[in-house]
Amino acid sequence: MVKRLPVVIFLFLLPVLLKAQADSSKIKHLTDTVKKSDLIDIAGSLFHIKSRPISDQEKKKFYFSILPISSSGASDGKVLITSTTVGYYLGNQHTTYLSTINFTPYFNFKGRYGLPIRSSIWLNNNSYNIQGDTRFMVYPQYTWGLGGDRPAEDKYLVNYKYLRLYQSALKRITSYFFAGIGYNMDYYIDIDGANGTNTTLRQFTNYKYGTQMDQNSLSAGASVNLLYDTRNNLINPLPGWYANLVYRYNPVFLGSDNNWQSLYIDVRKYIALTHSGPKNILAFWTYYWTAISPGVPYLSLPAIGMDPYQRSGRGIEQNRYRGSSLFYLEGEYRRDITANGLLGFVIFANLNAATQLNTRNFKYWNPAGGSGLRIKFNKKSNTNIDFDYGFSKDYSAFLLNLGEAF
Repeated sequence: MVKRLPVVIFLFLLPVLLKAQADSSKIKHLTDTVKKSDLIDIAGSLFHIKSRPISDQEKKKFYFSILPISSSGASDGKVLITSTTVGYYLGNQHTTYLSTINFTPYFNFKGRYGLPIRSSIWLNNNSYNIQGDTRFMVYPQYTWGLGGDRPAEDKYLVNYKYLRLYQSALKRITSYFFAGIGYNMDYYIDIDGANGTNTTLRQFTNYKYGTQMDQNSLSAGASVNLLYDTRNNLINPLPGWYANLVYRYNPVFLGSDNNWQSLYIDVRKYIALTHSGPKNILAFWTYYWTAISPGVPYLSLPAIGMDPYQRSGRGIEQNRYRGSSLFYLEGEYRRDITANGLLGFVIFANLNAATQLNTRNFKYWNPAGGSGLRIKFNKKSNTNIDFDYGFSKDYSAFLLNLGEAF
């Protein structure tokens, strides 16, 4: 029964999703008559800067949010990061979602650096959604093998370079439902152990795919993408639903080292506790990520914190739990402190489990929790600066990012 728990939960959520689709025209957005404020307003008041008024005829409005430092994508050691988020509209704001581009180059003074660019582009009237995820990284990282029974100190440092190219295009089928296809490539270069021992990654993990030392690992293939999204803002979602299914097929004839398949199912729900006044929201997130055939390279197996936006598992070290399947659940309470939306706070808790080696059993469940402060950087795109502190049994960390975790 335990190993079937994720499937049971998603089957339970399915009728609610169908009901939400039927009632999608009734979704209400928060309204507030209090004038909003952000850090841009404060800077303008301090330095007497007047912003240029934007006419209603301008269809493209770009909203920049820049954070000199962040902790996104680099959880180990001191970090130097510039996190930039751009939000803009490619159509009527009443019928078109906010498009976003995130660029977060980082360097952590321990040999880890990366150049990730992620985008979600909504064409006029949401006719198409174009999604992109391009990364080049030098990424030494600890791994604990498969499952959840290794102690925190029993870890193995893996060095590798990583090139990712994901691109997908989804067409609107109904008001909030989209379907499309994509291309996904993961190229791990010069995989090498750095533990100062004679133990190889294959010996440490007892896993044969993608664990040969001083070798490369390539996966490339097509995906089928289904998306249901009633949110109008990816950066700071308002009440609504989100559900995403990605089936990925990586055949040898497209360049992959092995034939393998995977499935990623992601469901989120945002509930407004009040429909006017300051923000007062409950947010829930769950995903089930699984390999559905053998042959998946070790570094491409489902792992905590390695979801598409690397935001899961706050309070748990990235990559701490890995398996052929991974189940994740998180809840967060979001509340404004000030009526003008400048300050807010969150309280969150999450739970995950990865399957054990050569099984489909979820035997060990790993909880974490924490809280955080929110400061409004840009009220036009509703972008917050997030200061979070997360903790679990054997780890804790401060996290600094732009935009909500989910």
